[in-house]
Amino acid sequence: MLDGLEGSLGGSLAGALKSSATLGLTDAQLGLSSSFYLMGAVAGALVFGYLADRYGRRRLFLWTLLLYLCATAATGLSWSLASFTFFRTITGAGIGGEYAAVNSAVDELLPARLRGRVDLWINGTFWLGIILGALVSVAFLSSAVFGEKLGWRLAFLSGVPLGAAVLLMRRFVPESPRWLLRQGLQTEAAAVVQTIEESVRREAGALPPVQTADLVRYESGRRQTLRRLRRLLQGEYRRRALLCFGLMAAQAFFYNSVFFSLSLVLLRYYGVSAQAAGYYFLPIAAANFLGPALLGYLFDSVGRRQMIGATYGLSGLLLFAGSWMFYRHELTVAGQMVWWSLIFFFASAAASSAYLTVSEVFPQEIRASAIAIFYAFGTLAGGVSGPLIFGHLIGSGSRALLFSGYVFGAVAMAAAGLAQAVWGIAAERKPLEMIAPEGDY
Repeated sequence: MLDGLEGSLGGSLAGALKSSATLGLTDAQLGLSSSFYLMGAVAGALVFGYLADRYGRRRLFLWTLLLYLCATAATGLSWSLASFTFFRTITGAGIGGEYAAVNSAVDELLPARLRGRVDLWINGTFWLGIILGALVSVAFLSSAVFGEKLGWRLAFLSGVPLGAAVLLMRRFVPESPRWLLRQGLQTEAAAVVQTIEESVRREAGALPPVQTADLVRYESGRRQTLRRLRRLLQGEYRRRALLCFGLMAAQAFFYNSVFFSLSLVLLRYYGVSAQAAGYYFLPIAAANFLGPALLGYLFDSVGRRQMIGATYGLSGLLLFAGSWMFYRHELTVAGQMVWWSLIFFFASAAASSAYLTVSEVFPQEIRASAIAIFYAFGTLAGGVSGPLIFGHLIGSGSRALLFSGYVFGAVAMAAAGLAQAVWGIAAERKPLEMIAPEGDY
């Protein structure tokens, strides 16, 4: 949700930041700050993901969130292009670090039967942040409230109370028992599990005895190193690594090209005003949130391989069909909005499932690092090239060229879905240790 809020503010406040009453930035300078925000997110994911495997999920929860809180507050106090870009970069680093710590902790603390749907629900809250950011920007920039001069600063500060509330709630999130066992801290791990079991007994009664067949062996005391991480990803887990890279790169290209160019399409091809364009994002953002929320339970009941392959494939198919009608001038602005909402309903579930896959299919000792690596490289491979390509295609004014770009995005999603259908792991309702066995690799 914090990531969505920051991404939404970065775009919706662009007009205000260009005003002479604020920082007076140019389009090129705004693009530069956005690129640095993305690079900060990538760097933060890589650094904090590695640290989460070394020093624990709970500790990194606090580090990354404190970094975010300080940086987003400082952004609201920026006085120049350099200070604004620097603080946005640090904000991105905090957000990027959150992905690795949060996704690994979610998977390691949740029951296997619920892991898929809850993981999708949590990643889907990104779109609640998008909606919140749009509403905050419209309200704070209004001349009847704060106006541009002060409103943009307070809009960036709006992340502080939300982040502070999360910081308070995280005090009640325990360290992952799986991580504690890997570090040789058996007593601490047993204490966490005992606390959880006691709360369940109070609510639901006696627990069934642990079956001997369910026991797994944990090899403790071994530190994660970059050399070992590379050996695992290039060796036994190479096929899974290639699959995860394909899933992450396809959804990153899809979203950073198709979604984030929607306003440009509305402005150029449908004559929507710049002031009204922001309102068109609200139903699309709502569809993006509803996709994981409504389809999440199917990833646990029907299965990972089927649902991930289906959502990726449907996203590609629907994008191709909608783009064909766009190319043939068969869509009004209302029709275009309906198609986009339908496309992103499935695409959002697909994108969230990519993070789910990465967090499930690798051993505990490298889980956070793996999430960070595939988030970073997927973002760089698909996220950086997408806006550049689609900016050029839309700028040409040619529906045929833009249609070709949409076709490329559709093929990328469909290909990733096919790869998942063939090589995906049936991880539903299975303990993590059965998906990626612990031991001497």
